[in-house]
Formats: sequence, C-alpha cells, structure tokens
Amino acid sequence: MTIAEVSKKHEITPDTLRYYEKVGLIPKISRKAGDIRNYSEKDCIWIYFVKCMRGAGVSVKTMVEYVSLFQQGEETKEIRKQLLIRERDKIATQVAQLTETLDYLNKKIERYDSVIIPVEQMLTNIKDENA
Repeated sequence: MTIAEVSKKHEITPDTLRYYEKVGLIPKISRKAGDIRNYSEKDCIWIYFVKCMRGAGVSVKTMVEYVSLFQQGEETKEIRKQLLIRERDKIATQVAQLTETLDYLNKKIERYDSVIIPVEQMLTNIKDENA
C-alpha cells in the first residue's frame, strides 16, 4: 500500500507516518522503485499498535524502546512483556481516576438544578453582603 492509502486507512497524516518511521516507532518500511514506501499488512499492524498506545498516552520513548527490543529478537520477549505490563498498569490507573472523575461529574450534573444552583446563589449573596 502507498503512504496515501495507509494514511487514509489509519486516519493519520503522511507526515505522521514518516515521523513514526524516522524515530523508530515502527520498523523500517520497504521501498519499491523510485524509493516509494510500500506498506504491508504487517506494517499496518504496527501502525495500529503505535496509534493505540500513543492515544493512551504511552510515550514515544517507551514505544521506540519496545520496537528496538522487538527487532533484537526472541531473547527480549520477557523484557517486552514487562514493558507492556507496566504500561497497562499505568493506563488502568488512569482509567480508574477518569472513572472516578466521571462519576463525580455525573452526580454533580444530576443534582445541579436542585442543589448546586441554590448553593452558588447563596455564596453569591454572601459575597455581595461582604462587599
């Protein structure tokens, strides 16, 4: 596939794909005549993986480390697994924090008209009285 096709498929710009390759977020892409990138399905799996991980907040440094380890072969599989476990645990913590915040906001919105507005009006009245 061409860079334009992959860009459209994964909804990322060609510049982003070039950057992914340049910094080592994905393995080197094979080239065809005229030095044109020729993406395979395997390359697309890497792109999807990187896009997911970056979307979850995994650092470029961590992803480059993972790809580098992968390219070193089978002897790094345990290190790669531990890296993924560490990142999964960070994401799980973030999800728990976001869920807590979402629950709090849902409760606040649920009670907004009956509780929050009267309290805010009371606070405004106190502020006006002290002015």
